[in-house]
Amino acid sequence: MSGRTATGLLIHLEVPGRGGGLQEQICEAIRRAIFDGVLRPGTRLPSSRALAADLGVSRTTTLLAFDQLHAEGYLAARHGSGTYVAEDLPDDAPHPVAIRPEPSANRPSLSRRGEALVAARPSARRIHGPARAFRIGAPALDMFPVSLWSRLASRRMTSVTSTQLDYGSPAGLPALREAIADHVQKTRGTRCHADQVYVVGGAQRGLDFLCRLLLDPGARAWMEEPGYPGAWTALMAAGATIVPVEVDAEGVRVDTDPRPRGAARLAYVTPSHQFPLGVPMSLPRRLALLRWARAARAWVVEDDYDSELCYGAPPIPCLHGLDADGRVIYVGTFSKSVFPALRLGFLIVPPDLQHLLVAARRSAADPQPPFLDQAVMADFMAGGHFARHLRRMRAVYRERLEALVASAERFCGGALTLRPVRTGLHAVADLYGVDALRVFDEATARGVEVMPLSAYFRRAARAGNALVLGFGAVGPEAVEKGMQTLAAAIEGARRRRSAGVPRSVDARVRRLG
Repeated sequence: MSGRTATGLLIHLEVPGRGGGLQEQICEAIRRAIFDGVLRPGTRLPSSRALAADLGVSRTTTLLAFDQLHAEGYLAARHGSGTYVAEDLPDDAPHPVAIRPEPSANRPSLSRRGEALVAARPSARRIHGPARAFRIGAPALDMFPVSLWSRLASRRMTSVTSTQLDYGSPAGLPALREAIADHVQKTRGTRCHADQVYVVGGAQRGLDFLCRLLLDPGARAWMEEPGYPGAWTALMAAGATIVPVEVDAEGVRVDTDPRPRGAARLAYVTPSHQFPLGVPMSLPRRLALLRWARAARAWVVEDDYDSELCYGAPPIPCLHGLDADGRVIYVGTFSKSVFPALRLGFLIVPPDLQHLLVAARRSAADPQPPFLDQAVMADFMAGGHFARHLRRMRAVYRERLEALVASAERFCGGALTLRPVRTGLHAVADLYGVDALRVFDEATARGVEVMPLSAYFRRAARAGNALVLGFGAVGPEAVEKGMQTLAAAIEGARRRRSAGVPRSVDARVRRLG
């Protein structure tokens, strides 16, 4: 038995005489639904009484229709259970087929922005299936306290009120906003009030909302080079003119834009842990960026991703804590610190913006994240579970990072060197004597996920020859096995080069770079 139930079965009846009698029309409609695959074998039909009420006919009419279809072999009765589409249809009945729209002969026409979004580069290419080495942007989901989260969710669900089931505040659940404000002030060195916290459905949703709210089509926006593809996507969706700004060992170079200082309306930065290079922005650069924002009356969007995950050094305070002029908008997420499927993030906005964001959110496509997710996250934080989970995960990730470093030296010494890692869940690895794109091809073929550093540059020639490796998704043993496989991929790429095989730039990577 499939367990499917056909509720609200759509049958259109003509005036008797036009399309046959009512009984005949009902029979034909049900047969057609079976032929077209709308009603699959084993699907439970509505009762004759319910169907009669829906169609506005007598129950005798629907009973007679069911009896006829029983006799023809299309329906089967199960005692005490109801009427079902027969598992074995009559031999002369057409085989049910799933309804699929025919593809159009012409490619759908999209807007220029739509075309740009379709071609946008992802932040990582994933091989379908469970977590594996060296997946980027993935936390240790195997270590998340699922049973604790389930208890908190169950407790919330059993105590929910009718008021809480109604639409909530566009800014988010007050209890969660309070917990976030308390957390970032203790751990990120910023100053804010809960009223400035704005809960969103993930950091990407927050970036998209900010860009559409603050940028007119054609407005110039600074973007780190290299940088996070999700920010490029949000800026493109807003119709911004993106200005790549070089990143060096001290972070983004505020002095490199040749246009007048006030020409850009917004700057997107990752100052605590630059994506993907991992370098922190120096204090002089931070102060220069804030001076620029003040003079240009521009907004600085600070993406503080992975900032809680530090190894061997104290965390670097966020840029938002230095902002005395209300020009910095802080973007945070729980995707790595809790789990990605939660889809909760938050913005901390200057006082001048907070009421405008709330007003704009009322007419936005997503007026609020789901209440239950917000409530459970608030309980998770207020009960101290979030802080304990972060402490535990720092130890877990430190162990996985150490496994990455040790296995790279053991299996890839001389061919691959890891740059220092002090924060986050990925490392940049420089390659010697072999091309990163060839290694990407070979690693992908062997089931290992890596990304060429050039995927995060708009001008790939400036990227250098390196890979980006995530180390948070799997344990030390899997990291070591993954590094052995990556060593084989490097050797395979080397052999292809010496054999004169042309460099294979996979179409997926071509879109990235």
